[in-house]
Amino acid sequence: MLAADLSQIILVVALLVAAALVVALVARALVSRKARPPQLPAEKPKEELRVPEVAAPVERVAREGRARDELETAEQALHAARETLAGEPGSAAARAEVARYEREVADARRKLDYEARKTTEATEKARKLAEAAAQEEAAARARAEEAARAEEQRRAAEEARRKLVEEEKGRTLAEGLAKTRGGFIARLNALVGAGKDFDDAALGELEEILFSADVGVRTAMALLESVRERLKRKELGDLSRVKAALRVEIERILSLGQEHHTLAGHGGLPDLPPGSPPPQVVMVVGVNGTGKTTTVGKLAALVKRSGKSVLLGAGDTFRAAAGEQLDIWADRAEVPIVRGKDGSDPGAVLFDAVAKAKSEKIDVVLCDTAGRLHTRSNLMDELTRFKRTLAKTQPGAPHEVLLVVDATTGQNAIQQARQFHEALGVTGFVLTKLDGTAKGGVIIGICDELKIPVRYVGVGEKVADLKPFDAHEFVEALFGEGV
Repeated sequence: MLAADLSQIILVVALLVAAALVVALVARALVSRKARPPQLPAEKPKEELRVPEVAAPVERVAREGRARDELETAEQALHAARETLAGEPGSAAARAEVARYEREVADARRKLDYEARKTTEATEKARKLAEAAAQEEAAARARAEEAARAEEQRRAAEEARRKLVEEEKGRTLAEGLAKTRGGFIARLNALVGAGKDFDDAALGELEEILFSADVGVRTAMALLESVRERLKRKELGDLSRVKAALRVEIERILSLGQEHHTLAGHGGLPDLPPGSPPPQVVMVVGVNGTGKTTTVGKLAALVKRSGKSVLLGAGDTFRAAAGEQLDIWADRAEVPIVRGKDGSDPGAVLFDAVAKAKSEKIDVVLCDTAGRLHTRSNLMDELTRFKRTLAKTQPGAPHEVLLVVDATTGQNAIQQARQFHEALGVTGFVLTKLDGTAKGGVIIGICDELKIPVRYVGVGEKVADLKPFDAHEFVEALFGEGV
């Protein structure tokens, strides 16, 4: 019984000892894990400067070698003199000889130390020169690499610009006038190609074509009268000559009676009058939906590309998102913009825009305005108030009042233009959306009735689709010549 109890006690003690050992091992592992310093990421080794091995100058090495030889010779002579003195301890001559060689050894050692120091200095100088040369080579290599990176970036930017230009190339004027050319010009071509005699029936058919061409009644009558006058003078013997005569007359109307090479005030914004200080203030107006804000954005990009600085005035505070739309165009053209809160006074916004342009010496201010019906006299009066506000900020402002006209409205555009002109004194037109209509002939009626130049025509959505107007080019594209 006693033996059994003893064995149980021994077993319990053994288990307790084993548990204690396990606890100790676990604690040690935890302590060692905590004490272990964190593994830091290995630093990227710096590129070492490659300095070539530098040998001591040959001349210095030779001088040091000769000094070492002289020391060795003197030491050998001193050793021999000492042996002689040891054999003749009482010899004064032997003692004097030892003293002389000791002085020679001391002089030779000093000379060797001097030459060795000079060799070290020369070697260090050569090493520093080599290091400087290596640094210069490394700097030149770095400059070359930087130049290569800059050239690569330049080429990438040039390629990006080329792609952007390709994307923004836009349509040709002929492509933009395709629908108009397929309208009354196609009917005129069909009449000319029919091979008929130019009799009263053909004249009646020509009259119908012109009246359906959206050039306006007055202009259509003027064109017909021109044809009749030339018929009386027997200048038009067949229908082909009638087409040529109409082409000449239409170009004369679009050129406002001047030769096409003078541009007759067409072809983009005119320069400021001589002596007028910048900025040039351009007020852009029109009815709702003609594309005024888009035209202002495109015009900003075109003017900036011509080398002038531009600022946009967001005067359309009425239409929802008009300011945001102009903001996008400002970012796209990389030009500043002055905006007010939605519903704020547009006149105050335009006043601030011109004041900012004056203080920052900006060349051109493009003032967007809210669209309005030309039949609403109160809204037209508001535009005249804006015009007076601009005149207060800058002498002669606005220098240009651009009326944006939607070509798809046809003959209604003539009435719009007349009423805007009576209220504001329009100085130029922008005819938009020519690519989406067969009513492009309205531009002929506008020029004929109002005698106001067309500054730009829009034939698409891209910046390059807003084109400075040229009467000769327009007529060529309209009649299909050069297409």
